[in-house]
Amino acid sequence: MHRSQLNGLDRFTSMVLNRPWIVMIGCLLIMLALANGSRLVTITNDYRVLFKPDNPSYLAFNALKDIYAISDRALIAVAPIEGAVFTRNTLDAIEQLTEAAWQAPYAVRVDSLTNYPYSRSYEDDLVVEPLVKDARSLSKDELTAIRSTALDDVDIAGRLVSQNGRVGGIVINFIMPDDHDAGVLAVTEYLSSLLNEFRTRYTDISFYLTGEVAINRAFFDATQDDLRQLMPIVFAVIVVISIVLLRSLLGTVAICLVLLFSVGSTVGLVGWTGTVISPTNSGIPIIVTVIAVAHAVHIVSNTLLGMKQGLEKKTAIAESLHINYYPVFLTSLTTSIGFLSLNASESPPFHVLGNFVAFGVLCAMMYSFTFLPALLSVLPIRTSGTQNEQIFFEKFADFICAHKGVLLWSTVIVTVVLVSGISRLELTDNWTKYFDDRYQFRKDTDFIIENLSGVETLEYSLQAGRENGITDPEYLRQVEAFAEWFRQQMEVRSVQAFSDLMSRLNKNLNGDNPEYYRLPDNPQLAAQYLLLYELSLPFGRDLNDRIDVGKTSTRMTVVMNNLTTKHQKQLDSRAQAWVAENAPGLTSAASGFSIVIAHLTDLNIHGMLRGTIGAMALISLILIVVFRSVRIGLISLIPNFIPAAMSFGLWGFLVGNIGMAASVITAIAFGIVVDDTIHFLSKYLRFSRQNMPAPEAIRATFRTVGHALWSTTIILAAGFLVFSVSGFEISWTLGYLVAITILFALATDFFLLPALLLAIDKKGKTTS
Repeated sequence: MHRSQLNGLDRFTSMVLNRPWIVMIGCLLIMLALANGSRLVTITNDYRVLFKPDNPSYLAFNALKDIYAISDRALIAVAPIEGAVFTRNTLDAIEQLTEAAWQAPYAVRVDSLTNYPYSRSYEDDLVVEPLVKDARSLSKDELTAIRSTALDDVDIAGRLVSQNGRVGGIVINFIMPDDHDAGVLAVTEYLSSLLNEFRTRYTDISFYLTGEVAINRAFFDATQDDLRQLMPIVFAVIVVISIVLLRSLLGTVAICLVLLFSVGSTVGLVGWTGTVISPTNSGIPIIVTVIAVAHAVHIVSNTLLGMKQGLEKKTAIAESLHINYYPVFLTSLTTSIGFLSLNASESPPFHVLGNFVAFGVLCAMMYSFTFLPALLSVLPIRTSGTQNEQIFFEKFADFICAHKGVLLWSTVIVTVVLVSGISRLELTDNWTKYFDDRYQFRKDTDFIIENLSGVETLEYSLQAGRENGITDPEYLRQVEAFAEWFRQQMEVRSVQAFSDLMSRLNKNLNGDNPEYYRLPDNPQLAAQYLLLYELSLPFGRDLNDRIDVGKTSTRMTVVMNNLTTKHQKQLDSRAQAWVAENAPGLTSAASGFSIVIAHLTDLNIHGMLRGTIGAMALISLILIVVFRSVRIGLISLIPNFIPAAMSFGLWGFLVGNIGMAASVITAIAFGIVVDDTIHFLSKYLRFSRQNMPAPEAIRATFRTVGHALWSTTIILAAGFLVFSVSGFEISWTLGYLVAITILFALATDFFLLPALLLAIDKKGKTTS
């Protein structure tokens, strides 16, 4: 660093230490002004925040929803504890619950086993009526007939009743208000209260709830839980570990105040800017807390070390700042770059996460250079006077110097073995498993998937090519063939297709003769069948959700087993290949919430790959420039790149699959782990440029920064491990992987980096 820069920093340090109360009050006022915005922070429960407005899959999904009036849904499963649903009591429960569901806020359609529009022939007329009327008065023969009808109908079985008849279903469609979040809360509160009432009335029946409305509420609950529960745990972990490692209660208090200032400023800016928090970025205050502690620990640790060596307190603080100004600035810069690279993500909540954590890191740097030293100067800090930590790290440095060759090759072997696990990783997501079983949504969804119907669907708009073309026999044959192809696939639970309705109507209008359960051959007759059926439907039961207004296309819904995003895309790819060969132009790629999430994961991975590479290249260039050595700059990349690769390899061996979180973890981890490398190399170069031989420079580096690196790593890893108690998959995956990466980074900085420095500089000089 140039002399003019040092003089400027010395003057700044002198100002902070000579006017501590002015500095602290100034920082307090800045923090309070920013933190006041925290009252404006809002939380969203809308899964749609995951998508950019111009996301092609999301646009296609919205277009499909507009054509077929698709809305947010809730699916209720009704399961008698014993027996099947075809009893008076259970059918009565479904019938009563169906009627009550119409009263739910914003409900526009309710489909169930009991109100299913069953069509039949009566003399020469078509009669359409609910499958079940007045369940309490049904005879045994009527119950048997209802059971036979329901389980034989492809439009009912596997959708509104399980294939074995043990679980019934109710599907509620909602048109949400402009305030989507408030709508979801109103709907879920009503449904929760309603189901509790029915559990009391029907004690021998269980009720379960899933669907888009339910997952939106789960997003909201997960966000609140993370914000409310994880933050106190993080602070407790930091306090305990800091006291143990620093052995200074007042030093720990000073660190905690810096953290509070940093988090308050960051969350306040979130509020002032009107940014909405979602589960994906609800960890902003926790991540800022964990990262900010590293800056403060370095300054406090070096201050305590100086006091143990006999320096007067203000002198020790000044020396600590002198040592840490440059590396803390660099680590703040590189960490911010790592998080800002999240703007390359295809999911906007990750942009929010990256931008505000980067701001929080810069706040932490500012408070660490101003408020922290001012506070330390007025606190009656004492030290124990022992230097056991220095002795330990000096001996550790001696061990490294004595066994550099063995350590170098051992680290290479371990790295190669772990990195090989990356080939075992499967990049995939399953939104039904985003939440663990502490959330009722997860329990209910698992039950419904296992016992009633899948909740993941592929939605297809099947084009007839002209107005009123959906009753053309050739079109109907293509739709039927496509539906039958899907029914033959082992990944599929059920298929809802327009061709099934037309086959049933053909049977109905031919005296219910089973031989006529086939598609009509005459287009005019088919059109008459459809018109007659539509005129017979009761209010709220029209076909607008299956047929477009101009009758140019129909909607086909494929309900899948519980598939990962990878297998969903593979199924759709096979379907597209079938269409290309057998019915060209019938449909384009599948849409629906599940497949849109699948495509988002892919786009996010590719976007973050570009963003991470760009961030790594920029950080690498910065390190080469600041270290004024291409050789040292390139060497610094090794302990920065390896930890993330080792973590993903270990994850491949232990878990084997990873989802959307993986796309951002490398950028986050790289921005963090580079901190230790910068602190180590900056100290090493400082001593090396004083003409110290390489082994002695290594010893001096460990003596100066070893304890601080150890302390910050333990605190950072423990802080991110707190995410592991989250019930939201993206949060706990991020927590585990970043914590593992940080620990691997410490290992490479303590074992591999010194060995590399010693190996390349046998003469003892790294730079001229």
